Amino acid sequence: MHTKARVKNGAITRREMMSGTAMTAAGVMLGTIPMGAGAVAAKKAAKAKSVIQVFLWGGMSHTDTWDPKPDAGYDWTGQFNKVIDTNVEGIQLSSLFPRLAQQMDKFTLIRSMTHGINGHETAAYLMQTGHPPGGRLAYPCVGAVFALMKGYNEGYKGLIPPYVVLTNPQGRFSESGFLGNKYKPFATGGDPNGQRFEVEGVVARGISDERQIGRRRLLNNLNTLGKCAPELQVLRESRSGTESAYNLILGEGKDVFDLNLEDKKLRDEYGRHTFGQECLVARRLVEAGVPYVTINYPGGWDTHSNHFATMNKQCPQLDQGLARLLQDMDERGLLESTIVWCCGEFGRSPKVDWQPPWNGGRNHYGKCNSVLIAGGGFKGGTVVGKSTEKGEEPAERPVYPVDLLGSIYTMAGIDMYARLPHPMGLEAHVLPPVSEVKSAGLLEEIM
Repeated sequence: MHTKARVKNGAITRREMMSGTAMTAAGVMLGTIPMGAGAVAAKKAAKAKSVIQVFLWGGMSHTDTWDPKPDAGYDWTGQFNKVIDTNVEGIQLSSLFPRLAQQMDKFTLIRSMTHGINGHETAAYLMQTGHPPGGRLAYPCVGAVFALMKGYNEGYKGLIPPYVVLTNPQGRFSESGFLGNKYKPFATGGDPNGQRFEVEGVVARGISDERQIGRRRLLNNLNTLGKCAPELQVLRESRSGTESAYNLILGEGKDVFDLNLEDKKLRDEYGRHTFGQECLVARRLVEAGVPYVTINYPGGWDTHSNHFATMNKQCPQLDQGLARLLQDMDERGLLESTIVWCCGEFGRSPKVDWQPPWNGGRNHYGKCNSVLIAGGGFKGGTVVGKSTEKGEEPAERPVYPVDLLGSIYTMAGIDMYARLPHPMGLEAHVLPPVSEVKSAGLLEEIM
């Protein structure tokens, strides 16, 4: 089903990171990847320059959130049987999402996402690479592909690596796959809601900027070799890398992560909790030109037990941070060129598990879940697909991982069938051909 309704009411260290920066500055990059059959279509559709991915690791319940089934009965809804209207006629959300309900015109909900895998690692791998788990190659995830295709291969020279994770890497699989450490995400660590966002390798705990400047001055005074032979190639390269590192620690790079530069009122509107401030950092990273940012939701959504208590705490935070991000991006003119997508590796079982030891939990569920996608040329105010009466499986227009990722790549001008540079020269492509995986086609309804 494609519902278009009327709007109402109007994991990398600083050393690895800097070596990558130095390599880029010196022009040591991989060669241009030959474009495949989808290249022309991708370039024609390209509207997105960057992506913010909100990954709800552990799997958020679709029926309690963005695909509510209020009439399914207590064994299916538990205490979450209330819905609210959105600012788009005919579309409702769980009552836990009042702020997102007022931003519905800016995003699309896919209510028929499916793959059938119930294991965290294998489902996460499939959802973030598009490749079936268990194959002979470990493929890179979408963020690593962006780091290659929209980063280093397009001459990216930003101080901050082209693929950033807030704040901890997922750890379910190797994000860079066979591409190697250069394409691993830079995981910031720290807490952006703290008094100071202590970014790993950039903002050192207990060390002021003045002390860092003093250390730099002392190091420069001790560098007698550099003063005696300044024209040596190896020393010139060392100076370049040092300058980049200090610019990241003390200059523009550090400023991107300094939320004290933001208006206090805006920070409050994002939510003074870790997730809300991660959303604000993500916006700042996009403004700085970073192609791909992932927010790994703090605490996760693996709610086998304490499900309802966890949802009552986390859904309002997700609602606040994500809604303000969409609004802020739109107000700044960034949403047109930035894809924002949000989902977990799967959903949660529509029927509540009341038996011990779960006592009212929901289990892993790969048959059906929901995805939010906005910006970068994707239409808003829309629902794609439909689940069955109790949310157990797709009833109309199933969407598979390769369909979702292929659509994201296409809107970013990346050929989804482009060949990837395997270190041993093996045949490998961004996404597998549809003959090898389940597919119902790209999301042309909203592209």
